Amino acid sequence: MTTSVRVPPAAPPSAAPPPVTRGGRLPWVATLASGLAVLLAAGPMSAIVQGSGWFGHAATVVTVVVAAGLLLHRLGPIVVAAGQAAAVLVLLTVQFADHGLLGVLPGPAAFGEFGGLLSGAGQQIDTGTAPVPATPEILFLVTAAFGLLAIGVHLAAVSAAAPAAAGVPLLAVFAVPAALTDVLLPWWAMAAAAAGFGLLLVAETGIRRRIPGGIALVAVAVVLAVGVGAAASFVGTAGRFDNGSGSGGSGGSIGLSPFTALRGQLEQTTPTELFRVKGLTRPTYLRALTLRQYVPDAGWQATRPEPGVGLPGPIQAQPGIAGDLADVEIENVAFRDYWLPLYGEPLDVGGLPEGPWLYDKSSDTGYTGRPRQENGWREQAFLPAPTVTQLRQSEGSAGVGPEYLDVTGVDPRVGEIAKQVVAGRNNNFDRAMALQDYFTGPNSQFTYSLQTAPGAGDDALVEFLTVGRAGYCEQFASAMAVMLRTVGVPARVAVGFTAGIDDGQYRSISTSDAHAWVEAWFPGVGWTIFDPTPLTDGRTIAPPYVQEAQGDNPGAGKAPAEQDLLPGQEAGQEPLPAPAEPEQLPPPPVAPSATEGGGLPLWPIAVVLLVAVAALVPAGLRALARRRRMAAVGAGGPGAAGAGWAEVLAESADRGVTYPPSDTVRGAARRLVREHKLDGDAQQALRQVVGAVESSWYGDVHPAPGELQEPVRAVRAGIASESALSLRGRLLPRSVVHRTPSEQLARAAAREPADHRS
Repeated sequence: MTTSVRVPPAAPPSAAPPPVTRGGRLPWVATLASGLAVLLAAGPMSAIVQGSGWFGHAATVVTVVVAAGLLLHRLGPIVVAAGQAAAVLVLLTVQFADHGLLGVLPGPAAFGEFGGLLSGAGQQIDTGTAPVPATPEILFLVTAAFGLLAIGVHLAAVSAAAPAAAGVPLLAVFAVPAALTDVLLPWWAMAAAAAGFGLLLVAETGIRRRIPGGIALVAVAVVLAVGVGAAASFVGTAGRFDNGSGSGGSGGSIGLSPFTALRGQLEQTTPTELFRVKGLTRPTYLRALTLRQYVPDAGWQATRPEPGVGLPGPIQAQPGIAGDLADVEIENVAFRDYWLPLYGEPLDVGGLPEGPWLYDKSSDTGYTGRPRQENGWREQAFLPAPTVTQLRQSEGSAGVGPEYLDVTGVDPRVGEIAKQVVAGRNNNFDRAMALQDYFTGPNSQFTYSLQTAPGAGDDALVEFLTVGRAGYCEQFASAMAVMLRTVGVPARVAVGFTAGIDDGQYRSISTSDAHAWVEAWFPGVGWTIFDPTPLTDGRTIAPPYVQEAQGDNPGAGKAPAEQDLLPGQEAGQEPLPAPAEPEQLPPPPVAPSATEGGGLPLWPIAVVLLVAVAALVPAGLRALARRRRMAAVGAGGPGAAGAGWAEVLAESADRGVTYPPSDTVRGAARRLVREHKLDGDAQQALRQVVGAVESSWYGDVHPAPGELQEPVRAVRAGIASESALSLRGRLLPRSVVHRTPSEQLARAAAREPADHRS
């Protein structure tokens, strides 16, 4: 027996106007706005990828995502997201894979190629500096990233009807490039990103009345952002020196790794001119900074400079050794950094603004707290030219700190190799020359290559000296400086530029002249340049003392001769023990298995896909239940009214509204109107649904096919328009995840007609 009160069936109004079905409209404006917002937020990418080709790839994949979203919109958010992801995969296959199924579908071979491209892009990011060349690997990464970003923004702004939530992925596309470049972002990048986010907020379907206020709000935000950025100059990630303390002034690392920036400059496909130099009396190196701290398996680290002398102004008196004075003018074309490149021993520096720049005498480094780009500066430079005799008579480490002899943690094999190379040399200068000739002399087994990557599985320095024997200036300068320390010669690494090209009016120095070399300490003389990099393009500079020493030993530093002398061995000298061969070293550990061709393993992709599928299961069950109920509603007959009522209650339950099982149909309807603030059209449609339910349950009069379909859709649309679901609510619908009272009521709806007939 039932306790429900029978209510006479209400006749559905025959002449009622069709309800408004706002949920069925194609969201043209919101979908197009989501794609445009992604592209507007992409401005900072120009600071980390060379050229403009990346934008074409980004625009193409965003267009594909937008088109897929419009074509699949009526199939539900899950199908839309899956279809967009599939479209992105097809585009990646067409553009970047050589072994796609039928040329367009990704298969195992194509995924292997994708893994190789991702691995290559990761290596370029690890070893390069912004802006990186637009290689196929980088373009693949850009295309895939913008595809995922466009899907995420569409999911939040269109499918979940939560455009504010789309600000999170948009912030990523803005913040990640900003974190990889130390160049201040242009004002238009900020304005474009803010305008894109504002476009999402004002373009949502159904809020046209908010457009004027939204435009005004966005305009004010853009003006404030640009104004504050211009006044404070904080846009970008040009960070300050670390404030951490440490002994010896080495408490904090600074910005990017100098070697990362160095390699990035050398790898640029089109060199960028940085300086134009006048007044240089002879070619010499332009020093930007020096490195004194060596960390095994990490390399040379930039450390915090000591408090320095303020620039502009005099720095020091002329040293009492032989050398040349030069009044140098440096025009800065495109160099922006923490460091002020200077020649030799700077005596006086002018042409700089008061305040920002300091000069640390202990490290011979001019620096500032934030990267700057000055128009140029003047320097009175002293270019030391000590004699070989002076250098050979200068022994010991007086005048420098013990950190320049620190070899803590250095593999003993490095010291053994260094001792072999300098055997028979009885002074520090000859030891330094022997080590330089070891890398650059006629019998050197070492070659210059930018393709060299750090070794894996063993000490990287040992691998370079015994296995690889190929690298660029980072490896050579790093190795020689450490080896000098192991034989008692104070040493450091200097980073800067070679002398560039002399065109008759000035020397032009570009990114292709970026370089690293070694400076060894000789008491009474100072820091003295040695270059162990075997360059073959004529950019190596031989200081006067090196030329003099090579004159005493004509074979040093020239083309290899047809003889069987070991590196560092001179004619008539006892043979040196050969460095350890690869087979004598501990074998490196076997790398984890990966896909053929050096790509990434596929199992992480499979795990991610499984997790994504599992996360979409509740939403999928909700979509299936909705489709099943709406199919029953459209078919008409005894089950149509109960199915429609169950779907209306489920739509309400997804938004957190519950109904006591004792509620009557009309009581639940009144709660629906109150909780969801249904408008007049939705209330009229709800009356039709309630009337059909009561007629079916109590009067055995069932809806005809299609009769109840539009009223149910109108009620659902009314609920959705006033009670938007969050993204979590769409992914984890409450009517599926929880057994709510409203679901129990909906299940009772299916049994009620039978109960009344009994």
